[in-house]
Amino acid sequence: MWPSIAAALRSVPPFDRLARVDQQQWLQIRIAVATGLVIALPFAFAYTFVFLINAIGLPLLEWANERPYTGEFYADPVVLAVVVFGGLALQYRYGPRTVVRSVGGRRVSPDEYPELHAAVTRLAAQAGVPKPDVAVARTDLPNAFAVGGRERGTVVVTSALLETLDGDERDAVLAHELAHLANRDASLMTVAWVLPTVTYYLAVLAFYVLYGLFRFLGAGGGSGGDRDGRALVVGVVVITVSALVTLTVSAMFWFGSVLIHRVLSRYREYAADRAAAEITGSPAALASALDALDESMPEVPERDLRAFDGGAEALYVAPLESRAFGDNDLVSTDVFPETHPPTRERIERLREMTAEATGERA
Repeated sequence: MWPSIAAALRSVPPFDRLARVDQQQWLQIRIAVATGLVIALPFAFAYTFVFLINAIGLPLLEWANERPYTGEFYADPVVLAVVVFGGLALQYRYGPRTVVRSVGGRRVSPDEYPELHAAVTRLAAQAGVPKPDVAVARTDLPNAFAVGGRERGTVVVTSALLETLDGDERDAVLAHELAHLANRDASLMTVAWVLPTVTYYLAVLAFYVLYGLFRFLGAGGGSGGDRDGRALVVGVVVITVSALVTLTVSAMFWFGSVLIHRVLSRYREYAADRAAAEITGSPAALASALDALDESMPEVPERDLRAFDGGAEALYVAPLESRAFGDNDLVSTDVFPETHPPTRERIERLREMTAEATGERA
């Protein structure tokens, strides 16, 4: 009884419209919350270390030096804000070119790719954004992404994408990436990768400190008298505890920041799909492009997939997770949610938009 009543209510057009509005509002709320966490997590990371220094580090120093310490460490909020926002600003400024270089992208002129530049110019005008730079990465992986801000963006396409898609499908993908620039998604996703990068390298550094220490001990280093023996024990304990704490905290915040980065990416793909359909006036073209990219993924050589697998995969128009490397899936999909919504679900939504547009015209 209740399922039939719910189905009947959903069939009423006003209810459908209200449901879509409500869904869009919840999407905006989720994006706002995730964006707030992107900014808040670096502060939480710093204050967690300050707390652990006072709770573990100072007692450890008292034990090591056999004398008490007065006072405690304190992080000035203003100084910390300058450091955090300074780091985000540096990532905003220099992160895009690093991403483009990481995939072998090269900025190309209108003389080299006249049709591509003409399409980007036309679609940028329709999207209401300044024409971005255009870069091409020579690879057998058909994909595209955008980096940079609304005013100084870059759209990157691969040579395989230009060979795989027809003109309408290519325009739909370009419109999708221009929508990311218009919504400032590319800037947000680039900035959101600061904390995962910092915590990753801190965790790696802590691991190698532990590795080097135990290699040193395994080689018989540090032998000596009683005083030297105590100094060795103190050094080993201090270094081990410090490295373990750094490794644990860095790993925890790396996990949390990567999770937020991926969730944020998933939310913004739907908005970019809808915007691309509005820019081109053809949801079917983007649906066809996504279908073609999804079908071509199994044919991509493993070396090309590995070259594109990294922090930038959340920016791509088509996800990499649908393809396995050899007999094993990508490790990232075993631990985290995928960077994109299911491609079939995106295609289905676009086809529903096509049906709605056709019905309205009729």
